[in-house]
Amino acid sequence: MHFALVALYALLVMAWAFSRYILPNDSPSKQEILTRIKTWGWILLFLLPVFIAPKPWPQILLGLVSFLAFKEFITLTPARNQDRWAFLWAYVAIPLQYTWAGIGWYGMFIIFIPVYLFLFLPSRMVLAGHPKGFLRATATLHWGLMTTVYSLSHMAYLLALPEKQNAFGMISGASLLFLLVFLTQANDIAQFIWGKTLGKHPVLPLVSPKKTWEGLLGGICTTIVLTMLLGPIFTPLTTVYAAGLGLLIGVFGFLGDVVMSAMKRDIGVKDSGTFLPGHGGVLDRLDSLTFTAPLYFHILYYLYY
Repeated sequence: MHFALVALYALLVMAWAFSRYILPNDSPSKQEILTRIKTWGWILLFLLPVFIAPKPWPQILLGLVSFLAFKEFITLTPARNQDRWAFLWAYVAIPLQYTWAGIGWYGMFIIFIPVYLFLFLPSRMVLAGHPKGFLRATATLHWGLMTTVYSLSHMAYLLALPEKQNAFGMISGASLLFLLVFLTQANDIAQFIWGKTLGKHPVLPLVSPKKTWEGLLGGICTTIVLTMLLGPIFTPLTTVYAAGLGLLIGVFGFLGDVVMSAMKRDIGVKDSGTFLPGHGGVLDRLDSLTFTAPLYFHILYYLYY
């Protein structure tokens, strides 16, 4: 685990050195690439205690990430003044959801937002007595909680899973989480690189014009190979199951990205925020994880836990 983190930082340093000293100074994308790499350095520094710190600090930090993503989502979407108390309860739900994940209470974790909050929040909102815009307000609030809190909280629950033995040693929850984040982000990067290199045929031109079939297929194939190589090391997966998981991460990572792109185009914004220079907002960096995190968790949970 520690070796993997060191290797990841080494790759980041190599990428920075290549961009800084090898790319020509007149390259229009040089400064953007350097900014993105610098921001990635800060992101990895933030994630470091998530992988190595004792409980409850990883859950607290991941809960903070959900809080920032939910705050961005609420800032972007239209809201009614009379729903402010419902939004307050939605924010209260964030530490509760991460508490269920941290203590490994699977029954409460799995239904707290999809069932209890789903019933409670519209009940609280209707008490304001304003039916105008009620359907949009309730749907928007619940969608925001499901994506930015419920989906992402599966990363925290990975840390609560018991250790498992594989051919390379003991597999901890931190190893499972590391592989999820690495594969999801590697899939995004691979699709971007393949698309820039070979991309000619758009997949969804009205939603995300820069996404191409060449980038999508190249990214999926790259993710499958990476998962087959790393899955048996960081998880209890066999090579065959790892290939299937890589396929799903490649496909659903893409879907998470374009679903959020569709939402932003509907609202009329390019990025969800400016919190991460070169990347946009927190939600821009986590869009693929909103789909891959619950999928990855439940596949592993069903097969091995």
